[in-house]
Amino acid sequence: MIDLSTNYLGLNLRSPIVASSSPLCRSIDSIVQMEQAGAGAVVLHSLFEEQIMLDSFWFDSFLNQGSDSFPEAMGYFPDQQSYQIDPKGYLTHIEEARKAVKMPVIGSLNGVSTGGWIKYAREIESAGADALELNIYFLATSIQTTAQEVEQSYCELVRDIKQQVRIPVAVKLSPHFTAIANLCRQLDLAGADALVLFNRFYQPDFDLETREVVQNLNLSTSDELRMRLHWVALLSPYLRPQLAITGGVHTAEDVVKGIMAGAQVVMMTSALLKRGIEYLELLESDLLTWLEAHQYQSINELRGAMNSASVSDPSAFTRANYLKVLSSYSLKPVA
Repeated sequence: MIDLSTNYLGLNLRSPIVASSSPLCRSIDSIVQMEQAGAGAVVLHSLFEEQIMLDSFWFDSFLNQGSDSFPEAMGYFPDQQSYQIDPKGYLTHIEEARKAVKMPVIGSLNGVSTGGWIKYAREIESAGADALELNIYFLATSIQTTAQEVEQSYCELVRDIKQQVRIPVAVKLSPHFTAIANLCRQLDLAGADALVLFNRFYQPDFDLETREVVQNLNLSTSDELRMRLHWVALLSPYLRPQLAITGGVHTAEDVVKGIMAGAQVVMMTSALLKRGIEYLELLESDLLTWLEAHQYQSINELRGAMNSASVSDPSAFTRANYLKVLSSYSLKPVA
């Protein structure tokens, strides 16, 4: 019997395939279905910093009835009805999910400032979450903000939260950093237990007729996996925190590639949104078929087999291979 079990964030998982944060995680029934279909763990949808701020604003409104500034200030926040769950409801959701399934349940906080994060990190822990994922999303749109300031804020946030909770903490990162390897090292020193590479940010489009900014949500494809493989393969031999891949995982081959690069787990959302939660069963079957065909007895035998410390030509991951790749493309005659 091939062993798919692995360990992530100090938690024992039956499979390296993790259902990552998505609208599907808002339903307890869906979370139960994920476990039944073979997910190793689930990362719940995020509690956003804006929700924490909004929750505080509504509380403060009762203490400041008649304040002329309050209605105007409220305009900076989304309408409360636009969020499907408030902070207190989120904590209840964790408690219910923890009771409903045996697989690890990982809470998620999305924001950038320390503020309410520490309070809710503690409360997420108290609600029964097995671990916490910090989904840090900060756009440095000011021309005065330096890269050093951004990176320092990330590390301070991780360090502050690690000092306040006992559960493991993972950090979900954007790929848009100048020196991401060094940032990962600094997050290691700040205490991060795992790094999740990489977040997918949904970019606005323009409607040329109405001249409005249009929000589009495009699901990932397997092509997006390459950037994740590249960085996990480069970093996995040299970092203490475990690495998780998210973005572009759709097939059993994608899972295999992620583990070979050195990831402890691979996470998926788009594939489940496209094909349904039951797709996890087919994915596991295909993964077992691949492992059996290649004579592997466990998923752990694969780990790191294609990272930068294991391949015969490590330059394939660096600039040394850049010219070779560019010159490998041959133009085809135009019909």
